[in-house]
Amino acid sequence: MLIGLLLACAAAAAATRAPVVVIPVTGAIGPASADFIVRGLERAARERAQLAIVQLDTPGGLDTSMRQIIKAIVGSGVPVAAFVAPGGARAASAGTYIVYASHIAAMAPGTNLGAASPVQLGIGGQAPPAARREPGTASGASGAGAADAESTETRKAMQDAAAYIRGLAQLRGRNADWAERAVREAVSLPASDALAQHVVDLIANDPADLAAKLDGRQVVTATGAHRLDTAHAPIETIEPDWRSRLLATVADPSVALVLVTLGMYGLFFEFANPGFVLPGVAGAISLLVGLFALQMLPISYAGLALVLLGIAFLIAEAFLPTFGTLGVGGIVAFAIGALMLIDTDVPGYGVPWPVIASLAAAGAILVFGVSSFALRARRRPVVTGAEAIVGSIGEVLDDGLVPDQPPQVGPSADPAAPLAPSAAGWARVHGERWRVASATPIAAGRRVRVTGRSGLTLTVAPLYDNTAPTQGEPS
Repeated sequence: MLIGLLLACAAAAAATRAPVVVIPVTGAIGPASADFIVRGLERAARERAQLAIVQLDTPGGLDTSMRQIIKAIVGSGVPVAAFVAPGGARAASAGTYIVYASHIAAMAPGTNLGAASPVQLGIGGQAPPAARREPGTASGASGAGAADAESTETRKAMQDAAAYIRGLAQLRGRNADWAERAVREAVSLPASDALAQHVVDLIANDPADLAAKLDGRQVVTATGAHRLDTAHAPIETIEPDWRSRLLATVADPSVALVLVTLGMYGLFFEFANPGFVLPGVAGAISLLVGLFALQMLPISYAGLALVLLGIAFLIAEAFLPTFGTLGVGGIVAFAIGALMLIDTDVPGYGVPWPVIASLAAAGAILVFGVSSFALRARRRPVVTGAEAIVGSIGEVLDDGLVPDQPPQVGPSADPAAPLAPSAAGWARVHGERWRVASATPIAAGRRVRVTGRSGLTLTVAPLYDNTAPTQGEPS
């Protein structure tokens, strides 16, 4: 009974302890993961958590998102532990900066971190350290100016990144020299070596083991010193909610490109066929969501302009058939623009070739299909209106076409005017009774072909037996 009472008291004490919040992050660091971590730290502060564990497994990510996360960690009133886990995980590039920025740095066995060199924006990417030339080395006169400009930009990015991570290392009292080497030389370390070189503070197997090992440690945050009591604290794992999942999906470069493309095609079909509504509504929503996603990503505006120009060329091909000239130009512009669209070589970002090829092929098939239907419709004979009756076949009724008025002759006649029909009567054309006129008399029952129309009177000519019947011939 006494043992049961003690266990109950221990459980009650554990329940009243402030929780340890775990924020798992997997994949490239981007707008979605930054939003998830920032909101996770805000939730930890609201719940008065005594520790927030950011569990990392990332190849790196975008600089803007990384700095947003680091600002949230540095300004957090809740102690933050960056934990590279589970075994086999890594915290490369942007992940290394986040580890250095955290109040506590920990790794699981079998993990690694490092390779924090900044990735140059643009298609060319960053040259490896061995390939870089110092100013003044012999590299030939050709392209020297461009090489110097690129070298200057590379050095600026390198110096900025090195100073940034050294400042974080000095803030947390960790190995600043190795941190700078991780930026300048892209070196990496496994967990055991990272602990030996004072890059991380400890090694743990899982969040529960980490919480137990941190029990009693004093941590200084933006709000002051905190002593951790995490040995038996409840552990809560924050899972991504619908907002985080939606943002992660939409902020994917491939999804953003698909949304923009579908939006443009939807608006095209709505303008081409007013009244359908659904293509216009879906297209407008897709286009706005796609543009929202692109504004969160490091895009090349030249690439975006080429994508939009390519779609415009494909759409124009449907209205102005140019025997494929605009269509082929649109496919080429779209493919090049999609390749240039994401202005970074960060792993996990960029539009894969299969996605580009699929979108270009789908757009070409769609637009060329619409063009072929439109061309066939244009070549079909007119079936309604005043023009449709010309060329039709009819049958003379009543007494036939008898002389009505003599041809216009004399000095007052206009020599440029056609001769007026000299016979008139009635005929059935398209099942309707029409007033008809002919240049010659035609007997009743004869078939005639309509050669013209003036108001409610048709001009006809006799149809001979060797003339093949066409549309409108009475059966």
